[in-house]
Amino acid sequence: MTTRAHHAPLRLLPRTATPADDEAWLVTELRGDSLEALARAFDRWHQRVRVLARRLLWDEAAAEDVVQEVFATLPRAVRKFRGDVGFEAFLLAIAVKRSRHHQRSAARRRRVLSELDQELGARGRAEHDPEHDLYRRQLGARLASALDRLPHAQRVSFVLCEIEGLTAGQAAEIAAAPEATIRTRLFHARRKLRDLLAQERAE
Repeated sequence: MTTRAHHAPLRLLPRTATPADDEAWLVTELRGDSLEALARAFDRWHQRVRVLARRLLWDEAAAEDVVQEVFATLPRAVRKFRGDVGFEAFLLAIAVKRSRHHQRSAARRRRVLSELDQELGARGRAEHDPEHDLYRRQLGARLASALDRLPHAQRVSFVLCEIEGLTAGQAAEIAAAPEATIRTRLFHARRKLRDLLAQERAE
């Protein structure tokens, strides 16, 4: 009588140490419409996708929509995965594309942006006081408005490099663009943000 060997279920390792064979298993199973593989991919990367979508859209509801869309379309999208980039970069690239559909809903993209103020490098100002807090809220609103007016490609480059803290090379993998193009878009995004903020101050 032949007995089947019992195989322990695969365990996904932390994000910082994902082995290639683990990703290969995921890709194979996702292409076969495995709900288990989809659930594992969601458990592993949904927060990463959510953070990126939130920073691209500055709207919690829209970011959640992007998360749902990314994983709903993943079994179909993964058929285009060729392994030339990491699986996480592939997943984030889908999130970038999906966020484009939500970018027009600028009226919903408002939140308290003191955190953004810090991430953009506006540090070292006066200690907290009512006038300073008001200034930070006003600056945050202006920054949000300016970001909404950037072309999508420039916005993606700015968010990935300046807010996510990725290198131009890492951003290039996610945005599916040459590294030089990312650097060019980032340069123009920074300049346009400065110009937009200067215009608002003049008004």
